[in-house]
Amino acid sequence: MKNDPLIFDFAIAQDKPSSFRKDKSNLCPFCDTAYLTDIYEKSHEMIWLHNRFPTLRNTVQSVLIESNDHNGDISTYSKEYNHELMKFSMHCFEKMNNDPKFKSVVWYKNFGPLSNGSLIHPHMQIVGLEKEDGYKYIHPNNFEGIPVFQEGEVNVNFALHPVQGFQEININLESKTDKGINLWADWIQQAIKYTLNIMYNGRCNSYNLFFYPRKSGYCAKIVPRFNASPYFVGYKLSQCNDENTLSKETKRLLNYWQNN
Repeated sequence: MKNDPLIFDFAIAQDKPSSFRKDKSNLCPFCDTAYLTDIYEKSHEMIWLHNRFPTLRNTVQSVLIESNDHNGDISTYSKEYNHELMKFSMHCFEKMNNDPKFKSVVWYKNFGPLSNGSLIHPHMQIVGLEKEDGYKYIHPNNFEGIPVFQEGEVNVNFALHPVQGFQEININLESKTDKGINLWADWIQQAIKYTLNIMYNGRCNSYNLFFYPRKSGYCAKIVPRFNASPYFVGYKLSQCNDENTLSKETKRLLNYWQNN
């Protein structure tokens, strides 16, 4: 398969603020909402706007500010607010995804110092790729695994064929009904709480959340982030924990869901 990397414009990146680097400005541009420009849409505290630092060539990069709370996260919002966030962000993604000038559109979230994000303030990224298929390395079995939960339009599993590894949680939405999206959002929220507080006994402080369009729904994939495995960095070989370990995690996650 031909490898066509996205080109990162290093000069533009030099001016980006950062919450994690001492040599960068730590003033948060997302807190000063009165000075935000190139806004596409708003909903309550949520703001979808053009990214002021478009570091990737042949793309249109946008940011979705999730909340006014600088230290907020999906794990800390009320259930009702998280429902609205998922619906609004899905709307924004689909609006860009329906634009024929893009070959593909990707939608994801960084959280924590190991997630490759630059700002603490909670936000998602929706990026239109003009020349690249952002899903060319993704396969249907990346969304399948050891079952945790199935109800109505939502099923949850631990991936047996993770994109990177080692314990990725897939939350699949099979149909975009209002009830289904709310349950999907609830599972995303609880699975993120589980990832940060339970899965590695509180040792995980970073995650990525990726959204993949699928037939009539979506998969939300939660990837706990640590230093990347050399097998993945050097060979694109993902690793998966053994089935006994994953089976134990499915029971722990289901128990966490039932008691929270």
